[in-house]
Amino acid sequence: MQKRDDFKITPWEVSGDVNYEKLVKEFGIKPMPSLPKIFSDNLLFRRKIIFAHRDFERILDAVKNKKKFVMMTGLMPSGKFHLGHMLLVQQMIFYQSIGAKLYIAVADLEAYSTRQKSLEELRKIAIEQYLLNYIALGLSPKNCDFYFQSERSDYAKKSNAYYRLASNFSRYATFNEFKAIYGEISPAKMNASLLQSADMLHPQLPEFEGKPVPTIVPVGIDQDPHLRITRDIGNRHKDYKFIKLSSTYHLFMPSLKGSGKMSSSDESSYIAMTDSPKEVETKIKKYAFSGGKDTLEEHRKYGGVPEKDVSFQYLKFLFEPNDKKLQKIYDDYKSGRMLTSELKEILIEKINKFLAEHQRKRKLAEKEVGKFGVK
Repeated sequence: MQKRDDFKITPWEVSGDVNYEKLVKEFGIKPMPSLPKIFSDNLLFRRKIIFAHRDFERILDAVKNKKKFVMMTGLMPSGKFHLGHMLLVQQMIFYQSIGAKLYIAVADLEAYSTRQKSLEELRKIAIEQYLLNYIALGLSPKNCDFYFQSERSDYAKKSNAYYRLASNFSRYATFNEFKAIYGEISPAKMNASLLQSADMLHPQLPEFEGKPVPTIVPVGIDQDPHLRITRDIGNRHKDYKFIKLSSTYHLFMPSLKGSGKMSSSDESSYIAMTDSPKEVETKIKKYAFSGGKDTLEEHRKYGGVPEKDVSFQYLKFLFEPNDKKLQKIYDDYKSGRMLTSELKEILIEKINKFLAEHQRKRKLAEKEVGKFGVK
């Protein structure tokens, strides 16, 4: 657990203004290296929204030399899919486009122990709130293994290998190690962590990719404890020669309120993919934290602070792909030529245009669910 006077960050909670520079140093991760064009052309890499890594060179080598590699990720079926989830989905689609095999775990067993919902309810949320949106955003069933922790595979050999690995990992971890990495820990959290370790490493088993392969796990920095313990456990496991996981770390898309990240448990903190144009307008005008000054006179004189303004950050993260246009908005707002109300109107128009098309595609996606092996 990482805690400071102004922010708190754990795998289960993020609040306050996150100091990424401190976390990079304290977690022992590295700033992103110089990247080839195929990566630097991607908005998330180009704008340093993906800002740090562990052993990313291994993935760069795999892409350069056309070697097999895997992207592993997961989802917690906890509530509505929102704009903050798009950062990970965009990375899934990007890696799929450059040749990665995708493994996507639905953490329904973890959710079952913490969310007070049945497995059937969690399955419904995973499909209707997550998979449908993934498909609408461009995820392809080709080279994609979408599965539930509670039902790993219809093939006994694969399913047995996955659960055996999760069970075996308990031999290579200690309570003190969990406590050192996570801080406060409970049996449920320990069990969830070991299962997540199996999620991240099982693609390298003979029953899946045939042999150990480079594996990239993109995460927010709050999830780094899971990566650290999995890398350590995998390194100690004597029965397999796992290749150490590679990971990248992206900035949190801020909550509408400005601090922390979007949370599915707080509707005033996010824009949902199912929000109506009126809901989008209301949320942004009412909740979106402003980097502007208190009065028109002060704002015209001193300008706004784009780095703190949620509307500008959403344009930077997702809704203004043109770097020159984004820079002009930045300059106009910082100089005071653009008002907060004008900046919000730009964002409202762009989000509503995007959501109208997305919601149309989401309806069409209902016909595609079966292609992902989901019943």
